[in-house]
Amino acid sequence: MKIKTEYVGKWRIIEMSEWDKDFIDLVAPGHLTIKADGTGKFAFGAFEAEVACQVEKKGDHERLVFSFEGCDEGDEANGKGWATVQGNQIEGWFRFHSGDESTFKAQQQKRKRV
Repeated sequence: MKIKTEYVGKWRIIEMSEWDKDFIDLVAPGHLTIKADGTGKFAFGAFEAEVACQVEKKGDHERLVFSFEGCDEGDEANGKGWATVQGNQIEGWFRFHSGDESTFKAQQQKRKRV
């Protein structure tokens, strides 16, 4: 599924409701990366996952919805989330299956086709 251009790119996580900046960047800079084909990566702390995305439209509003699968400190981790673009920022929410949930804000990095 082709993803709209405004969602595509690397988004640097700058804020989360459940974790502070030091934790977000624990292993590497926290980010959400979305490719034009709807795949990508989600990483923060010791968590890293592959994502699958699609754009969901309800009435006049649309948002990116995604599921993710990966690992957190060596343990399998998966879940789902959503995000909306506002200028050069993306804001959203995600939840680990049967686990933590958090809001997040991320800033778009240098725009390029991925």
